[in-house]
Amino acid sequence: MRAQLVIGNKNYSSWSLRPWLAARHAGIAFDEIRIALYTPESAAQIRHYSPSGKVPVWCEGDMRVWDSLAICEYLAERAPALWPADAAARAIARSVSAEMHAGFAALRTGMTMNARARGRRVPVTPEIAADIDRIEAIWTDCRKRFGAGGPWLFGAFSIADAMFGPVVLRFVPYGVSRPGVVDDYVATWMADAHLQAWMAAAEQESEVLEQFECGR
Repeated sequence: MRAQLVIGNKNYSSWSLRPWLAARHAGIAFDEIRIALYTPESAAQIRHYSPSGKVPVWCEGDMRVWDSLAICEYLAERAPALWPADAAARAIARSVSAEMHAGFAALRTGMTMNARARGRRVPVTPEIAADIDRIEAIWTDCRKRFGAGGPWLFGAFSIADAMFGPVVLRFVPYGVSRPGVVDDYVATWMADAHLQAWMAAAEQESEVLEQFECGR
């Protein structure tokens, strides 16, 4: 049976975007089931697929894999190139992916992902600035140590890129710019055909979730 990836609104759901990007870049076929979030029907619709009651969730027959990083790890079992081949690089890729998965609360809250938005401005608190500094440090270190083979964090595309991809849809709407590695990596993502396809689909969505429309 063809796999299914259950996702939320493309304009807002950063967690949905991560495994979607990993599967697309790996060439793993799946059908997409999009559930509009924060409607009266959302919870029941998501529960039909997801034991956690959250998106994303990867479905194959009766099997369910939920949580973005867990789905990406599952995809890497089918497409091992989603992690770097070198053991040291792979360990760092897993570390920065887990850090993205668990951290950066200030950035998540203060600069919500919004694929359609441009020219937004929000207060850059010390906590948000610290998150941006840490992201810049991660990207710079990965590109310097492991990025010689291509434009991605570890040269070739990896799960680490999938985990940080949604950050680009936080930096661009709110005008976060750092000359050098940050701006170059953002440009790599903005030229990516898969991210462009996601953004084009977000433009077609009709839902506007005011709680995520920051900086207007």
